[in-house]
Amino acid sequence: MTELKLKLSVLPTEPGCYLMKDKYGEILYVGKAKNLRNRVRSYFTGAHDEKTMRLVSEITDFDFIVTSTEVESLLLELNLIKKHYPRYNILLKDDKSYPFIKITKEKHPRLLVTRTVKPSSGTYFGPYPNAYSAHETKKLLDRIYPLRKCNTMPDKLCLYYHIGQCLGPCVYDVEQEQYDEMIQGITRFLNGETDQIMQDLKDKMETASEALEFEKAKEYRDLRGHIENTMMKQKMMTADMTSRDVFGYSVSKGWMSISVLLIRNGNLIEKKAELFPIQDDIEEEFYRYIVQFYDLKSSLLPKEVHIPKEFNKDIISEVIESKVFQPKRGAKKEMIELAVKNAKIAIDNKFDIIERDERRTVKAIEALGEALDIETPIRIEAFDNSNIQGVDPVSVMVSFIDGKPSKKNYRKYKIKTVEDIDDYASMAEAVRRRYTRVLKEKLPLPNLIIVDGALGHMNTVKSVLLDEMSLDIPVAGLAKNDKHQTAELLFGDNGEIVPMKKNSQSFYLLQRIQDEVHRFAISFHRSIRSKSQAVSVLDNIEGVGPKRKQKLLKHFGSIKRMKDKEVNDFIEIGIPKNVAEHILEGIK
Repeated sequence: MTELKLKLSVLPTEPGCYLMKDKYGEILYVGKAKNLRNRVRSYFTGAHDEKTMRLVSEITDFDFIVTSTEVESLLLELNLIKKHYPRYNILLKDDKSYPFIKITKEKHPRLLVTRTVKPSSGTYFGPYPNAYSAHETKKLLDRIYPLRKCNTMPDKLCLYYHIGQCLGPCVYDVEQEQYDEMIQGITRFLNGETDQIMQDLKDKMETASEALEFEKAKEYRDLRGHIENTMMKQKMMTADMTSRDVFGYSVSKGWMSISVLLIRNGNLIEKKAELFPIQDDIEEEFYRYIVQFYDLKSSLLPKEVHIPKEFNKDIISEVIESKVFQPKRGAKKEMIELAVKNAKIAIDNKFDIIERDERRTVKAIEALGEALDIETPIRIEAFDNSNIQGVDPVSVMVSFIDGKPSKKNYRKYKIKTVEDIDDYASMAEAVRRRYTRVLKEKLPLPNLIIVDGALGHMNTVKSVLLDEMSLDIPVAGLAKNDKHQTAELLFGDNGEIVPMKKNSQSFYLLQRIQDEVHRFAISFHRSIRSKSQAVSVLDNIEGVGPKRKQKLLKHFGSIKRMKDKEVNDFIEIGIPKNVAEHILEGIK
């Protein structure tokens, strides 16, 4: 802590970014500041909410990067977050770009839904914040305009031609004028000009009805209905056709909600809301959100972005190409108020869910730490073994961070040094391999290790950690009842039962961990066995097909064990004598 105070005392007062680190050197949080000294010092002085206190309790070091301007620090912050993915930074939940509808620039054009924008390869319409809406719109257009559907041109007519959704350019010549007419129609449709299409369909419906072609008339009628449903918009927000995004926000109990209204062709087509805990100043959180919200490499930003008057529009104007406005009166100010209202509703409606999730995760690990009298186990790693009669033994490790599974940190181990059935030795090998690599690569160590087993498994793991690696990490065991359900948490030198309420969130967390590590071990073992069974010497033996091969391996467990058997052992499970003799001869 003395070294930390010294570093705080010499911090510069320029703008820049700071990186908070834990005792393993892992980056916990990245922030930006107008004044680095004041901002970083504020973490270690004064009162904070619970979330910030939790962050501060883990900080043992920090680093910083000075920038020339506040805008530079905002862009640098975004790049650092993308590079390090700190636990305490909030990234947008949907990190994918919005989908667009595209008309390709090909000899025989196609209509596609895509998230990749390459302006030179086609004409794009969108973005569509709702992917389902984009796909439904494309389906409707496919029924009206029969453009090519195939990725590569086939050599014969396909189903789309026969149902009237393709002109069959693979077989028939299609004039460019036909394509131009369809593309113009699609363009008008996607720009909201549906009146002409609706009239054309009405004329076709009446013509078909007069000709007593009632099936066709019904199809045209249904198409009109689909268009009405697809193009139905919310109320007109402005009289112009300018594309704009309108931002509003609300703050409550240390959380921030930001709502974005996406307006295209004068219509409100979608609302998007994000809810996240505040780790920084409200102003900084808002700027950070907007920079993450937009793909700065995209050339398809809205023409206008409207934000509340509390923020500095010049900063946002420097990082996005859209014009930034802060309406003070009229319909556009009402749009800001509507966005604020949506943000408030989102935070009010979801807060109870967030609190419940915290009770299941953060509060659960805090209670678990108190029950074991250890520091809060932010990072938990759990081990389990799987084998059938000692065949193809495997071990696995699952990782839970902040009470939630971190699947990118899961690990699988084929046991290499253990013969026959030895659960303790298998677990020892997995633990040894895991933490040898952790030490070598300087990865974060867990605050708690959980083994699926009792005192014997716990002592095996402790012996590897302490005697071989000099690691003092708390180790707990999970014992199951006769119904194979989580029953007791064991801890301490003698594997004492830790008193826990069976209906507590911390106990439910232990159940989730045990179920997950067991599921992961079983699935890994099955995949190993299926591969080992796929190819074997049995494949070349006369009279042994796939079913008989599976039967043999299921009963005996391995080729090695078959070698020790007699002909009668095979006959007892229904294998003919001559086949049994072939098997014994073939596996020698």
